[in-house]
Amino acid sequence: MQAILLDGSPANDLMGQRVHSALTTELQAQGWQVEHVCLREKKIGNCAGDFFCWVRNPGICNVNDENRNIAKSIVQSDLMVYLTPITFGGYSSLLKKMVDHQIPNVSPFFTQIAGETHHQRRYQKYPDFLAVGWIEGHDRQTEMIFQHLAQRNAINLHAKRSAAGVVTADQTDAEIQCSVQGWLNELDRRTSGRLETNLPITEPSPRPSPIRSALLLVGSPRTRKSTSHSLGSYLFERLSAQEIETKTMHIHTSIRSPERMKILLEAVETSNLVLLAFPLYVDSLPAPTIEALERIAAQRASKMKTNSSQSHRQLFAVISNCGFPEPHHNVTALAICADFARQAGFGWAGSLALGAGEGMVHGTPLNELDGRALPLRKALDLAAEALAQGEVIPQEAQNLLAKPFIPAWMYRWMGIYGWRQQAKQYGMERSLKRRPYTIKER
Repeated sequence: MQAILLDGSPANDLMGQRVHSALTTELQAQGWQVEHVCLREKKIGNCAGDFFCWVRNPGICNVNDENRNIAKSIVQSDLMVYLTPITFGGYSSLLKKMVDHQIPNVSPFFTQIAGETHHQRRYQKYPDFLAVGWIEGHDRQTEMIFQHLAQRNAINLHAKRSAAGVVTADQTDAEIQCSVQGWLNELDRRTSGRLETNLPITEPSPRPSPIRSALLLVGSPRTRKSTSHSLGSYLFERLSAQEIETKTMHIHTSIRSPERMKILLEAVETSNLVLLAFPLYVDSLPAPTIEALERIAAQRASKMKTNSSQSHRQLFAVISNCGFPEPHHNVTALAICADFARQAGFGWAGSLALGAGEGMVHGTPLNELDGRALPLRKALDLAAEALAQGEVIPQEAQNLLAKPFIPAWMYRWMGIYGWRQQAKQYGMERSLKRRPYTIKER
């Protein structure tokens, strides 16, 4: 039996070392062969969001770095384990970078699981899944989000059995070992299945006065050509029309430049409203976006010690869009964003969730779209009006986006044609279901 441990801990993380040691000891005692992948030591680029792993080189990431060997090892393992410090209820950016690279291991074509749209299997067999996270002390909201994210991942990554657990800093090594035994036993009993979408989310917190400045952070690797940019830009045009000072920055072009990142962090601190627009990546935010939130939270933690009043003047809101027709796929990512706002000292101004965003918008300016985009524009108009006054995004705006612009069955059917047409450009239309990491029988 082969187990692969994807370790998303930073350097000198004592909790991570304790959890890794306990898990490895227990797995080996049960007869497992353990491959430990310390992700901070690996050369892995960020997912480019180009879908080349589906249409240009099916089953293999277009970026030729260590993500390919890790993705292969995952497919050929019997158990996949995520090890991570819990970050706003989700995974660390170090782990999430590799999680994003697991997309090649599933098919671009759609299927239904428990009434929801998901991607089809690429391989006949996938490893069971265990997610283990650690935090300083118990936090019900953060822990529930983590559990929910792990279960959503198990469904999308086709794990037959899954479990998730949380460790706190006050636990002894013996207690951690006992917890590990319990999680491994749980894998033998529990299958992956659909979860309810009700999650504890930070209560909305309006601002006592209208905003004067707003910052749009675009979390898509496609930057200006992305659906995230189109959605955020439309809303910000409405804010500008009300004489609010606006600024737009793209996380993917800022995160690797110390100078640009410094400007981004300064812009966050001087804005009354920060709006994050991002695409859903494997039930959560793209890895660079998580890294940006980690750095924002770290900076604010140090500044709030000397200026506790600053946080009360700032709002944080998000717009998330996913490639599935059902917008509720975004719910875990939205909960992560709300937990970030709570931990980083922002007032939570709410969220908008769009399903099938790429299918309708595809980076096109919203004013250029046909009548199908009317509810979308109306929702953003309502959100802009409320945010300008320092209020939270109204429920009416959220409800407008909850109604799909296209029936789910039609969206899935159109996906078959769409992916084949894209693959045809590269002569790969007959290879879309290729399984490059299948172990060849002797």
